Amino acid sequence: MRLFARVGACRVNVSDLAEEAGVARGTIYNAVPNPDSLFEDVAGDLAGEMQERVRTSIDGLQDPAARLACGIRLFIRRAHEEPQWGRFIVHFGFSNKSLRGLLTASLTDEMGEAITRGRYRIAPDQVTSMVAVIGGATLSGMMLVQEGYKSWRDAGSEVAEFTLIAMGIERAEAAQIARCDLPPLKGT
Repeated sequence: MRLFARVGACRVNVSDLAEEAGVARGTIYNAVPNPDSLFEDVAGDLAGEMQERVRTSIDGLQDPAARLACGIRLFIRRAHEEPQWGRFIVHFGFSNKSLRGLLTASLTDEMGEAITRGRYRIAPDQVTSMVAVIGGATLSGMMLVQEGYKSWRDAGSEVAEFTLIAMGIERAEAAQIARCDLPPLKGT
């Protein structure tokens, strides 16, 4: 993850991997079945791991707006707590299919249900665009933290608040939801 974030997905070779890991090249060939697919494997693993951690962390929340706000804030907090993870996600979040899905997994169905119940005030045909807005805003919030422009608390709360407002939640309620107690990010 560190190596890919530092030099890019297409520039890493077996020698680079061996040097980064502090092992011989042969060890890489023995441990990594297909070095050419290593980036996709790493990205897919990171996406699946974070999706599961967020899902279990917000599982007890019933309100879709609270679930969304907490999910956004958990991503941004993790970018602060684990800077290498955050750099990797920010660097490749838009360009890698697994990572694009990381930020938007399960949002489409949950948003559709919230629209039907009247919780969100966007048209059903706008869900895909709103999912893209949420993903982009979350990545941007992570970048603000990584670059030192905002604390994770401020960036997370502001991105969550603005997102909820865009979904039709009243400003005062959006601000309250975006600043509620954040559940711990479960898992390791």
